Amino acid sequence: MAGGLDFFQQKEITEDNNMEKNPQDGRKSPPHRELPPVVGLLLAMVLMNMLLYLCLDQFFISPRRSAGDPSHCPYGYFRMGQMKNCSPWLSCEELRTEVRQLKLVGEGAVKRVFLSEWKERKVALSRLTSLEMKDDFLHGLQMLKSLQSKHVVTLLGYCEDDNTILTEYHPLGPLSSLEKTLNLSKYRNVNTWQHRLQLATDYVGIINYLHHSPRGTLVMCDSSDLPKTLSQYLLTSNFSIVVNDLDALPLVNRSSGTFVKCGHRELHGDFVAPEQLWPYGEDMPFHDDLMPSYDEKIDIWKIPDVSSFLLGHVEGSDMVRFHLFDIHKACKSQTPAERPTAQDILDTYQKVLNSLRDTVVSQTREML
Repeated sequence: MAGGLDFFQQKEITEDNNMEKNPQDGRKSPPHRELPPVVGLLLAMVLMNMLLYLCLDQFFISPRRSAGDPSHCPYGYFRMGQMKNCSPWLSCEELRTEVRQLKLVGEGAVKRVFLSEWKERKVALSRLTSLEMKDDFLHGLQMLKSLQSKHVVTLLGYCEDDNTILTEYHPLGPLSSLEKTLNLSKYRNVNTWQHRLQLATDYVGIINYLHHSPRGTLVMCDSSDLPKTLSQYLLTSNFSIVVNDLDALPLVNRSSGTFVKCGHRELHGDFVAPEQLWPYGEDMPFHDDLMPSYDEKIDIWKIPDVSSFLLGHVEGSDMVRFHLFDIHKACKSQTPAERPTAQDILDTYQKVLNSLRDTVVSQTREML
């Protein structure tokens, strides 16, 4: 009997459970509903737009570099690349024993430049071409030593006895190779008007630094034409500009009445400033002693031409040129005193960069 009772109790329990799972009153449990695919797609698009909105500032703003010297080393020391500590400039003995010369990568009137290696780092070793140019070579060395900053290539060491100078190596080369570099697939993402305008701003920043340098008002004399001017600067791996060739930087000193003349030969063409041209006509042969001197405003005259090269012909570059038209027109004044200062131009470039960037960001946000 006990076994039979257990059997009927178990049967009742089983039936009760079945009734809970399948109620006999005709009601059905609500089915599980999936979101329609279109709703999921809309939610994903909303999320993507929110992320894009938050990232716009980073997308449109070029990476900013520190206003100070990135090496933060005292005079006579350097730091480059991934070096953690500052190292003293290399001596003659260290240059002779620790630097391995690899191949010639550049040559000018004053020096030859060799790609070299120091402690498994690529460096640039400059050697004097001929003793006739030693004064210019030593002048360039003195400028390198005294002008070390974010605007100038990093000096690593020198040896006056051997007429050698060691500097940081920049594999992207001179500024004249900009178009060739930006046409490479891995750099096309920075081939934009924003980055190009930042490069132009860097260039004007260098001119402004030279005009207000620790040594006084210096003039970039190695700039008789556009290719020559571009060869004085290097493009860094983080797409900024540093000046590399400082062999011809004469000093303007208004208080003592000291002005400059770039070289001892007659200059021609529209690239140089009007005051650099022989003023006495073709009837009178050129004579260096009769050539008037001039000041740093010759650098200002050339800024629009260099900037136009840097801006290139990418989408948006003509828009930038339009906004820089007035300041560039002022740079081309026939009267040197009426041209703006490098600081005036730098301020205008930065204002245009910020204004156009904010406009693009605002327009893109409105589209979201």
